[in-house]
Amino acid sequence: MTVEYRTIPEAHLDRALDLHYLVFLDKDCEDEVRKRHREILLHCERVGAYEDGQLVGLLGAHPMELSVPGGDLPCAGVTFVSVAPTHRRRGVLSGMIDELWRRCAAAGQPLAALWVSEATIYGRFGFEPATRSYTVEIHADTPLDLRIAPDERPLRLIAPEEAPAVIGARHAAGRAERAGRIARDDFWWRTHILPEEDEENDDLSAPRVVTLGDPGEEPAGYVIYRTLTDDEGRGTLHIGELEADSPAVAAALWRYVASVDLVDKVRAWGRPLDDPLLRFAGDRDQVRVTQEFPALWLRLADVPAALRGRVWSAPVELVLEVTDAGVPANAGRYRLLTREGPDGHRAEVTRTTSDPDLTLDVRELAAAYLGDLDPAELVAAGLVTEHTPGAARRLGEAARTALLPHTTDEF
Repeated sequence: MTVEYRTIPEAHLDRALDLHYLVFLDKDCEDEVRKRHREILLHCERVGAYEDGQLVGLLGAHPMELSVPGGDLPCAGVTFVSVAPTHRRRGVLSGMIDELWRRCAAAGQPLAALWVSEATIYGRFGFEPATRSYTVEIHADTPLDLRIAPDERPLRLIAPEEAPAVIGARHAAGRAERAGRIARDDFWWRTHILPEEDEENDDLSAPRVVTLGDPGEEPAGYVIYRTLTDDEGRGTLHIGELEADSPAVAAALWRYVASVDLVDKVRAWGRPLDDPLLRFAGDRDQVRVTQEFPALWLRLADVPAALRGRVWSAPVELVLEVTDAGVPANAGRYRLLTREGPDGHRAEVTRTTSDPDLTLDVRELAAAYLGDLDPAELVAAGLVTEHTPGAARRLGEAARTALLPHTTDEF
């Protein structure tokens, strides 16, 4: 088999979508959804695998800015990955991933990220979960029991088309506080956060956006949700996003969603593991965690650039021996030395021949990079080798963040 990897031209986008729907066993999507998918692909870097002129593989990559501790880094947001069922297990995906690494290097993107459809696939390409989330359910048949006083400023329902201008700054402020979050422009708000129809469940309502704050001031918080009504007229409220600048604001928004008429259950998919709701809820039988799951999978496409690109929480000097079968240029030993500056500890990263303090694969480095996972846990699991006692603990202290990394933007 001779496969050529090249950019998918705009003229082939319908062929690409047909391939994607075939692979994911989707019916031919409604015109509006297909139109949105086509627009999304137009905004992506598009890698196509062609055999004898036939498109047999597709990989898209959003050009993103991902929040990392202390700032942002360019990131390739991998999406629409599809290989024709006739060409599975023939190296097509590996070829597209290799082409992606070449394009990341050319574009100066030290990170790549994705949401997995099958968890067994992407670890072998160096990806590993770097954020985790909870699904939380609230029984809304009684008023929400709270241990703190909610913010009593007024709530306001706004039109989805107005939302980016009204709540965009609040979202940006939240991004600055947590790693793992994607910068949004008007295109992203419209196509990924606030489309009229939910792509996963077309029985859900259009999005509702409610803000909290005094009139004329920037909102202190907001919630985006959709509703689903059963045959008896009872509803479930599905939260897509809830942002607040204080626990009191969060409490007010949670109280609101749990008090909407005819709603028996509130379901919030994708809440951070350190969500204050789980502390200020007065009745944990009423507010339950029903699921914990790995969320954003991360890959360090350029190890030294990624290590230099974030702020560290503590001084550290370690030699890291990194293995990387997918991007051999990453493999080798690096001296990580952090020095305190005006915005925190910044890293100097240099090649070295010194003996390593830790040996780890690029997968494990990705798992610890945003501060989600303590490297000592990876040592205990046998995935990281600690040559110098205490080295994993020191790396974990330097990587730790005040708030856990968190991601809700699926792509």
